Amino acid sequence: MSQLLAAGQRELSIDLKNLEKIDSRGGAWLIRAARSAHASGAQVKLTNASGAVGEFIELIGNQFKEIPPPTPSHEGFFEHTGKKAIGVWEEVVDASHLIVDSVYWSFIAPFEGRGFRWKALLVELDETGARAIGIVALLNFLLGLVITMLSAAQASSFGVQIFIANLVVIGFAKELAVVMTGVVVSARTGSAIAAELATMKVYEEIDALKGMGFSVAKFLIAPKVIAILIAMPILTAIGFIVGVAGGFILGVFSLGFTFDVWWNQTIYAATVRDLAQGGVKSIFFAIIIVFVGCHNGLRVTGGARGVGLATTRAVVMDVFFIVVADLIFALVFYFFL
Repeated sequence: MSQLLAAGQRELSIDLKNLEKIDSRGGAWLIRAARSAHASGAQVKLTNASGAVGEFIELIGNQFKEIPPPTPSHEGFFEHTGKKAIGVWEEVVDASHLIVDSVYWSFIAPFEGRGFRWKALLVELDETGARAIGIVALLNFLLGLVITMLSAAQASSFGVQIFIANLVVIGFAKELAVVMTGVVVSARTGSAIAAELATMKVYEEIDALKGMGFSVAKFLIAPKVIAILIAMPILTAIGFIVGVAGGFILGVFSLGFTFDVWWNQTIYAATVRDLAQGGVKSIFFAIIIVFVGCHNGLRVTGGARGVGLATTRAVVMDVFFIVVADLIFALVFYFFL
């Protein structure tokens, strides 16, 4: 056959008249020969097959047909945009269902006598709150030192170094403590939530819970929601105190102010309104972190790589939504409050 193809023959016929029987190996040889001819632009016909041979050739007949090369699909702008929009809408619907179920099992079902996993709540509080105190305090303390040093370099040229105390306490009360704490908690707790749920999803533990009649929102998510809503304001308060203490230490020991002067300036600069802004933000940031982590963990696909991608996506979305929410709060407090 190769000689005929080399000679330019484009129509080949294989006569099976004298063939009395054929096995799978012979059929594989015929298929290979036909595909080799198709690759060279020739056509192959099998003729005069009868009896058992004819039945076998009929059984594998589809393998002798020339397979057209796949045409590359070109996705236009509207198709691409529509597919993205549908994906976003489906994700919004899934997130809405998750939020409704979580709110019910966290805040309504326990008062209806449907139970709550209090031991799981204690475990989540230890992991989300107690174990995060160290890193939250350290980063806010360092941030307090940095803000004070950078402010001192500018304030010294105007002789208003004492107002650095006002800047530090107001900045940490309204913005720095809650944002820094939110970023730390999202990187630490939000990623852990996403990784935990994603791993359970990959190993089909989520499906097993559903199969046994357990509510995923009650069994896994509700303790996390309550724990982070309790822990986040406390961590923010710790971050505020430690951040102001960092500025206080630098102001007293490096800028030359006395303890009483810096302390009085700090106390008089702090207002309940400023502290309330940080407290309100911490609640909303906690909601963002826990629901984004749970949402990405439950939507994971694939194996270990899927878990890693879901975790990364959760942290990125947490930071993005925290910044957007912070911008919205800044607009509200500036124009309306």
